[in-house]
Amino acid sequence: MKFLILPLLAFLAACAPPPVPNAPRQEPMRLSFPSVQAFAGDSPGPATRANIDMARDFLDLAFQMESGRPLPVLTRFEGPITVALRGRTTALTRRDLDRLILRLRREAGINISMVAGPTANIVIESVPNAALKRLAPNAACFVVPRVQSWTELQAARGTGALDWGTLPRRDRAAIFLPSDVTPQEVRDCLHEELAQALGPLNDLYRLPDSVFNDDNINTVLTGFDMLMLRAFYAPELQSGMTRDQVAARLPAILRRLNPRGEGIPARFPPPTTPLWKSQVERALSEGRSDRQRRIAAQRAVEIAEQLGWDGPRLGFAHYANGRLQIDNDPSRALASFNAAMATYRADPETRIHRAFVALQIAAYTLISGNAEATIAVTKAAIPLARRHENAALLSLLMMFQAEALDLQGNRAAGMALRLDSLGYGLYGFGSRDEVVARLNEIASLPPQQPQM
Repeated sequence: MKFLILPLLAFLAACAPPPVPNAPRQEPMRLSFPSVQAFAGDSPGPATRANIDMARDFLDLAFQMESGRPLPVLTRFEGPITVALRGRTTALTRRDLDRLILRLRREAGINISMVAGPTANIVIESVPNAALKRLAPNAACFVVPRVQSWTELQAARGTGALDWGTLPRRDRAAIFLPSDVTPQEVRDCLHEELAQALGPLNDLYRLPDSVFNDDNINTVLTGFDMLMLRAFYAPELQSGMTRDQVAARLPAILRRLNPRGEGIPARFPPPTTPLWKSQVERALSEGRSDRQRRIAAQRAVEIAEQLGWDGPRLGFAHYANGRLQIDNDPSRALASFNAAMATYRADPETRIHRAFVALQIAAYTLISGNAEATIAVTKAAIPLARRHENAALLSLLMMFQAEALDLQGNRAAGMALRLDSLGYGLYGFGSRDEVVARLNEIASLPPQQPQM
């Protein structure tokens, strides 16, 4: 999420035109903040791809780790599943977890519930972010089998107890969340890690509509994800089944659970090559120089184009390339964002992806003083960010549109929209100071008009 959104404005501020001489000075914003505005926890929508494609997705998600290591058998919890929340948590976290549990029961058909006692099948523990980073520097949060606490995790390291591949079935697991990040980051961790505790352990870059994708575009469980989990817990399957055994039963399971997927043409997207994946990982790695990251992103674009890919992988390569070019070559960055938008527009499954690109393009149109274009691009993106419950993205899009309305002279509408963005900003960015910082950065982008 930080790669996708947060560094945007600091880079683009350097691209803004110099202030016009004798321009009126901006008055400091005086805002009355509302309560944190979150979401109802609704589904972004049902799965809409072909069952034959999703059967292959299921097998690749369920029988392989993110490292590429194959898993010998299917493992899941057998019987009712209990969840306990421990550590320093907020009312927002508890509410988000309650809503997620409700969705899992309703959409995935899983018999799962919260308990207050000392034991549970899945324990979710909040620990300081610094402690998480010392143990797993590249992970925002994670899930492990067989342990029930941070203390048990420390004792189990290096013993083989944390190896998912040695499980005959799942009985106990622990999810570790950071206790000192934004509400949205905690919510996103709950969705991804609880889904992995229950079901697939792999991520696939080819998926356009899933949290099981390392691009982090989808951050709440989608209709596809719920279908995968519902299939995972179908009565026709059980722990200990091999890939071939599951593959034999899966078509009938998906036909029963998702009859609409039978009449949709299959796409058969090719597998993601290790070379492309390694280039994307290099581009996203903060441990490399900016130049190395830009070269890797450009190489990822070239590989995707050479292989004839479209959809989420080509679009994300263009998007990452643009993000990394902002402070190096703004014109090249804009060309990459336009290429990403064109790619995402060609695929009906990548609507939320367009909203991320729209945010980048809105910065360019606002810097150029094109209020009409800024309003158009954000107007199309705002419903997508809201539907996919991305408060950080939604609030920024609303702030950009508010500045464009101001630029048109419609200050009342701009202020109303700006005020509407604040509650979502609190959820997405965590504090009033962070929200005000975003407002001020965006307010510095449009060209000021000379005083008459």
